[in-house]
Amino acid sequence: MKVKPHGANSAASLKDKASGGYVLNNNNKTLCVLAMLPFAVIGVFFEVLPIAMTIFRSFISEDGGGLTIDNYTAIFTKKLYRDAVINSMIVAVASSLAGLFISFWGAKGYNSASVKVRNIFLSILNMTSNFSGIPLAFAYIILLGNVGVLMVFAKNHGIDFISSFSIYSIGGLMLCYVYFQVPLATLLLIPSFEGLKKEWRESVNLLGGGDATYWIKVGLPNLLPGIMGTFSVLFANAIAAFATGYALMQNNFSLLPIRISEQFVGDISQRREFGSALAVALMVMMVAAIYVNNKIAKRSSGGV
Repeated sequence: MKVKPHGANSAASLKDKASGGYVLNNNNKTLCVLAMLPFAVIGVFFEVLPIAMTIFRSFISEDGGGLTIDNYTAIFTKKLYRDAVINSMIVAVASSLAGLFISFWGAKGYNSASVKVRNIFLSILNMTSNFSGIPLAFAYIILLGNVGVLMVFAKNHGIDFISSFSIYSIGGLMLCYVYFQVPLATLLLIPSFEGLKKEWRESVNLLGGGDATYWIKVGLPNLLPGIMGTFSVLFANAIAAFATGYALMQNNFSLLPIRISEQFVGDISQRREFGSALAVALMVMMVAAIYVNNKIAKRSSGGV
């Protein structure tokens, strides 16, 4: 009979505890698999299958003649849909850059504020970040519509830059988009600013550098991965936004999400195959933008 050395079990136990690990036996592994099963089923049926069906349907001919790429060709050969792609890209990029610029200063101010101010600021951000879509569009219509509160006030008091502004224009659409981009971007940038150490600024000052040197050499390079990641989220958020744009512009301005909706819920005709192709094009643009931003962020942080 082979006898284990004294303290072998306790040594192994101490080793596991020291490494922070948790040894799973077969029963625990089975429980983990069973616990993950509902999430796997939901993921397959509500994410994987819909995406796969959308991609497959996008290659089906509208006349039922088999597989084709005509649906994708029509996106870039017909002006209506080509403009929808271009307009969506312009609005998404412009609103993301504007939101990123504003939120940069908001996150910077948060990082240097007192605890009380931080708590108030976070409460405001959490409240405003959940205010978007149709309620946001209607709120701006109430303020800046043809008979909106601010519009009537501006007309009565001769404030031309407000009275001449139209909420139903590309400028109004951009204003709404920037509104719901700023709180989200600020919440995403705050952890990046909290990662900047005070010792880094002190080191720059000791070496004779000022604020400009600190931000150019230390601050911005360390913030760049977070900034690029935030831009990816904002771009995906803006390019796929539907409710705000539709409530403001309806069919007066061509946006890709609105054109996609028309193919599936049209009153006269429905073109589900072509709508699927438009949806795939939207997904490709989102994935491509996120991929490029992640590549840039990795290079800036010294990753491979």
